[in-house]
Formats: sequence, C-alpha cells, structure tokens
Amino acid sequence: MTPTRAHDNHQGKLMTGAEIFVRCLVEEGVDTLFGYPGGVVIGIYDVLHDLTHIKHILTRHEQGATHAAEGYAKATGRPGVALVTSGPGATNAVTASLMRIWIRFLWLCSPDKW
Repeated sequence: MTPTRAHDNHQGKLMTGAEIFVRCLVEEGVDTLFGYPGGVVIGIYDVLHDLTHIKHILTRHEQGATHAAEGYAKATGRPGVALVTSGPGATNAVTASLMRIWIRFLWLCSPDKW
C-alpha cells in the first residue's frame, strides 16, 4: 500500500488510507464490525487483523453483514457497522439496507483501493 500524506501524531510516520480509516472507527467508539472481505477492502482487513479492540464478525454474504449490523444497532443502541467491497458486494448490501433509513447504521464501501 502507498502511504497517504496524513501523519500519525503519535509516531510521526505516514499512515495508509486503511490505517486512517480504522483509526476513525476506533475514535468513534466502534467495537464490532460485520463484513465480508473482498477486493478493495482487503487493506482494511489487514489493519483490523492486528487490533484486539474491534471485533470483526465474518458473514457469508454482504446482505448478511448489513442485516447483522442493523440488528446490532437495534439491540445495543450503538452504531451498526457493515464493511463490504465495491461492485457486486455493494449491490448486495444495498439490497438489504433499502428499508433501513431511521437506524444508526454505517455502511462502508469504496470504489478505489485503500
């Protein structure tokens, strides 16, 4: 991965987009993430692998990640977070999230490499 120009204030090193993304999740208090890895989000999964304070729950399908994040949000009052790849993965997640307008829910997808 190519580092971005954002600097880590604690260590003075350049951070990748995936590292910045995961740091934002941590700073927002996200402790559970539902997802299905693939394509452009693999870099995020590489960063998540080294963390112990964000629990990743692997689903069998992007729709499953979306429904699980919704259920988590409803049950806990915390934001439900689903991480999927672009393309067909995003299409599968959108299908599950069309009726989820009023729930604290974060659906993440990127069209570009992290």
